Amino acid sequence: MRITVNRSRCIAAGQCVLKSPHVFDQDEQDGIVILLTEKPTPEFEASARLAARVCPSEAITVHDE
Repeated sequence: MRITVNRSRCIAAGQCVLKSPHVFDQDEQDGIVILLTEKPTPEFEASARLAARVCPSEAITVHDE
């Protein structure tokens, strides 16, 4: 699994951080998503997928590899 984010699409809702704080964070200035790890460990894959599903702006993409 690999994750990419489209920061220009992000609306700073923060759902990703709530669902998967080990994978995502938010910029302190504008709240835009920050990807902490492109390839989460297996224990965080489910929460990263959930974060992508609940993102209101669809700024997170999960790539299965």
